[in-house]
Amino acid sequence: MSAPKLSLREIGKRYQIGSNTEIEAIHRVSFEVMENEICVLLGPSGCGKSTVLRMVAGLEEPSSGAMTLDGRQIEGPGRDRGMVFQAYTSFDWLTVQQNVEYGMRLQHVPAPERARRAQHFLNLVHLSKFAQAYPKQLSGGMKQRVAIARTLANDPEMLLMDEPFGALDAETRWHMQELMISIAEETQTTILMVTHDIEEAIYTADRIVFLSRHPGTVAANIVPAFKLGKRWRRKEEVLELDGYAELERDIMKLMRQQATDEVQAVA
Repeated sequence: MSAPKLSLREIGKRYQIGSNTEIEAIHRVSFEVMENEICVLLGPSGCGKSTVLRMVAGLEEPSSGAMTLDGRQIEGPGRDRGMVFQAYTSFDWLTVQQNVEYGMRLQHVPAPERARRAQHFLNLVHLSKFAQAYPKQLSGGMKQRVAIARTLANDPEMLLMDEPFGALDAETRWHMQELMISIAEETQTTILMVTHDIEEAIYTADRIVFLSRHPGTVAANIVPAFKLGKRWRRKEEVLELDGYAELERDIMKLMRQQATDEVQAVA
């Protein structure tokens, strides 16, 4: 069996609140993501999904445990990980192509190579006709496609996505989900994505890591067996697969149990 692309071992995160109070946000989180796998972090609000993602990105340090990418210890941000946020992060004063080239320019990639790679990834996200447009002229979905193209142009080993489609309308959202799957297939990029949407998680994921409510810990590590190792690019096909409805019910039960546990804890 091949080694995991990403490995988290007993990851914990604690925050100091005031002078005498410490809050445990993440408790002994362990899971692995394999090469070219789409892994989705799912769970109720406040379970620490984004905190785990930010620690993998190197934007926050774990209080305990170890994280490795291709066997290398993760210590701070690095070019081997690219991040796509929910909020649109394009520079308004740059054109679409200039936005995609921005990271490469910081890395001193020669202009002809920057232009070639930018065009390649703009083609991949179906934005080649908008290369000279400015972000203010684009829809929300198009702005996210610019962010994805810019991140991929920097050639990361892993793509990290923090609810990247959460601000989009329903139709644009499922188009973007389908696009993400096709990009993962074409670029062979490993993806770790946070979502709160059960349907999105089941449709996009090769693996779902379900985190419990505060403090976040792994309550379930699910590989949707009904996909049989195949990525289904059309969403309606997945919704009709035998096993989809059962998995959706199981995850809804997990969500409901977390809500029940919180109410009992407060009582």
